[in-house]
Amino acid sequence: MTLAAKVRTHKLSPNAGLCAAGFNLIGADSPAIEAMTDFFRVNAVTIAAGASLAEANARMISRGVRLLLVSAGDEQIDGLISARDLLGERPIQLAQSRGGKRDELTVRDLMVPAASIDTLYLNEVLNARVSDILEALKSLGRQHIMVEDIDPASGQPRLRGVFSATQIGRLLGVPVLGFDLPQTFAEIEAALAN
Repeated sequence: MTLAAKVRTHKLSPNAGLCAAGFNLIGADSPAIEAMTDFFRVNAVTIAAGASLAEANARMISRGVRLLLVSAGDEQIDGLISARDLLGERPIQLAQSRGGKRDELTVRDLMVPAASIDTLYLNEVLNARVSDILEALKSLGRQHIMVEDIDPASGQPRLRGVFSATQIGRLLGVPVLGFDLPQTFAEIEAALAN
């Protein structure tokens, strides 16, 4: 195989070992930006407001995420929905209050509307530490917080990224499972203390 670029292939060195991801890739004082999922580099996962809860759950599983942005496909954000919103008690309570079934609910019924989404500004994130982000997540009682900036081409605000308690935990080497936020934050804080 010949490559046009100025690189050359070679055989694997005889003593080469495997570079495995380590623990504590970030710490409390690490720049917050190191823990952000940047939509400039990674596509945001979206779903339509009219999609069923089963469709939303399947999309989360297939894409390995716990948060979907709700959009009609026009790049405008209508809201967001998390796995916690989908799989918690709220869908059952809402269905019962309406005299219906959980399967009849749509993403629109459970999503956090765009006007209620808490965000951080990218210019502030660039000067923040991981511990600052964890404190913001903890004070909101949410597992995610969005980051926005201004699109230089249009001058309009845009969602630039997201912080996830689960992702921060992974970077710290802490297995974060489930939706018990107090336990999640306790596990992350314990990892930061080490």
